[in-house]
Amino acid sequence: MVDFIRKITRDALRSAPDAALSREWLVANGLGGYASSSLSGAVTRRYHGLLVAALPAPLGRVVMLSQLNDVLIERDGTERRLTGHNPQADQWPDPNYPSDAAPSGLAEFRMESGLPVWRYEIGDVVIEKQIVLPHLQNIVHVTYRVVKAPQPICLRLRPVMAFRKLESAVDEPLARDYRVTARGHEYEIWAGPELPVLRMTIEGAELPLTLDGGARRDIVYPVEAERGYESRGSLWTPGYFSGPLSQGQTLSFVAATEPWQRLWALPPADVLRFEKERRRRIVGTAHPSLREGAMAELVLSADSFLFVPAGRVADQMRARAEGDEVRTVIAGYHWFTDWGRDTMISLEGLTLTTGRHMEAGWILRTFAHYIRDGLIPNMFPDGKDEGLYHTADATLWFFHALNRYVQATGDRHTLQLLLPRLVEVIDHHRRGTRFGIAVDPGDGLLRQGREGYQLTWMDAKVEDWVVTPRRGKAVEINALWYNALCLTAGWLTEEGDTQAARPLAELAEQARVSFNARFWCAHAGHLYDVVDGERGDDDACRPNQIFAVSLDNPVLDRARWEPVVETVRQRLLTPVGLRSLAPGQRDYRPKYFGDLRARDAAYHQGTVWGWLIGPYVDSWLKLHPEDKAGARELLQGFLPHLDQAGIGTISEIFDAEPPFSPRGCISQAWSVAEVLRCWAATAEDR
Repeated sequence: MVDFIRKITRDALRSAPDAALSREWLVANGLGGYASSSLSGAVTRRYHGLLVAALPAPLGRVVMLSQLNDVLIERDGTERRLTGHNPQADQWPDPNYPSDAAPSGLAEFRMESGLPVWRYEIGDVVIEKQIVLPHLQNIVHVTYRVVKAPQPICLRLRPVMAFRKLESAVDEPLARDYRVTARGHEYEIWAGPELPVLRMTIEGAELPLTLDGGARRDIVYPVEAERGYESRGSLWTPGYFSGPLSQGQTLSFVAATEPWQRLWALPPADVLRFEKERRRRIVGTAHPSLREGAMAELVLSADSFLFVPAGRVADQMRARAEGDEVRTVIAGYHWFTDWGRDTMISLEGLTLTTGRHMEAGWILRTFAHYIRDGLIPNMFPDGKDEGLYHTADATLWFFHALNRYVQATGDRHTLQLLLPRLVEVIDHHRRGTRFGIAVDPGDGLLRQGREGYQLTWMDAKVEDWVVTPRRGKAVEINALWYNALCLTAGWLTEEGDTQAARPLAELAEQARVSFNARFWCAHAGHLYDVVDGERGDDDACRPNQIFAVSLDNPVLDRARWEPVVETVRQRLLTPVGLRSLAPGQRDYRPKYFGDLRARDAAYHQGTVWGWLIGPYVDSWLKLHPEDKAGARELLQGFLPHLDQAGIGTISEIFDAEPPFSPRGCISQAWSVAEVLRCWAATAEDR
């Protein structure tokens, strides 16, 4: 199986003045850590770094190594930057920054089996640089290969760092003291007793470290400025590595928080070879329709979201004591952690469609361990051991994910293990649980809401302002509730417990009848978004109604499927997902931009969400089961996007109007998962 390569050429980089800055790459390490920057190499976000290490709580993810400033020094002393640089704070704003930040001689950027490679052509010198993160290790390898050099060249590498928690502002003060210790070619940077040391070395060439007294440099992070956050901060460097290289020579800069034994365990060439082989196996186990081209790239992107939560040590010890493993899902890069809702929606596309069934089971059992008062966690904050439970739908998505898992694997043991917990979940919902989540005994519908909380997936909140509170009986919550009741009643019946199944089936039927009586909005020709809300019934045209058709047990009467799907097609469908609110509605926002308050005001008020293409495709196939080609066509708009933001992956959201500019996270789990799932579902030979 060959490498999967996506190339960004010199001409493409020149097509827009900021192309090398606005496009980004990311490689994950399977622990929640990663390496990422702009294509130019400049760090434009607080989240960028060559080694963002995932460390035990209370640290969480820490930007240990921000950048490696690499410079080619020609024979006449001319210096050629290989990595783009940030402007200094006293030079910002600088209208020439985009062109000035571009690295010298960048001829091509490519993702090779999901790993970034830069090719530089400077006169008659050609150098390639590649970044690899060994799986399940907080280690980064930056490898340089001199492809062509008629005469020896000199390479200078300057590591730049801050040791800053991932979510901390860039103006957080640097450590008061940085200390450098050396033993042979092993160098360690210490920044305080509460942080691990950063270990560095050079393999493959003699490049000694020259200490130039340490230096602090104030720089600007332009994306942080655009997003309304503090954008001026400082970085520190101990000095630089420098030395000659000849044609055919390869060297690797290695940095890590791991012990030296792990750094030296494998030579860099083996690390690269083994990581590429791991990635080939991942693609090889996926659905046959996903094993080549853009879909193979997305399979590798899916791998970046599946991780062992390194910070939650107790979780790992508990699971291993039970003969199990802990796995969960990063909701999106760069800033999300693992979210219950996103995990359950993404599970099928990330694991079952890609042939990673064992990991799917680990994820489900991991979250089942965290059920409290009938709820699974909404999210785990970075650096914390305990989750937050402010969600009304994540737990209901758990039923959906388990059903797809059992269908794909036939794993009745896991079903039998979890079934008592699911019955307990339903009982909590019937009696009432946290945040006002409870069944209305009058109609069997599920209501939710508490002042100051955002409990559905439309969860934007700025300080005390809940943008779309949706308190009451939300349409997708009740579609999920009905689906959960039907699934659980069916499982109990299959396990021979018809007595326990009967009241759940009766409650499901009550909810179905009530749903169809209450949610159909005759004057609009679609479903209400919320009924019995704070201001009565909300007839806003939103995509949440599609779940009344798309789920395995659709709550909506068959006669009304067509008008709902047609409304969504006409008013919400775009080439990259569904709008969160139809144009022409009172609160509609066509673009997602500005500071946090402005962005969150648009987050669910028109902004397009890529993951919503999944339920729309499901609904389309229910109405047109023979039209897989038509359903596949709905996914084509994502293909050109793979070159636009995060290279080889899919963004979280998009503007609501053409050109549907990508926004939010550059790589989002449920966006990738749903495109993969639907691509496999629309394969003609399935």
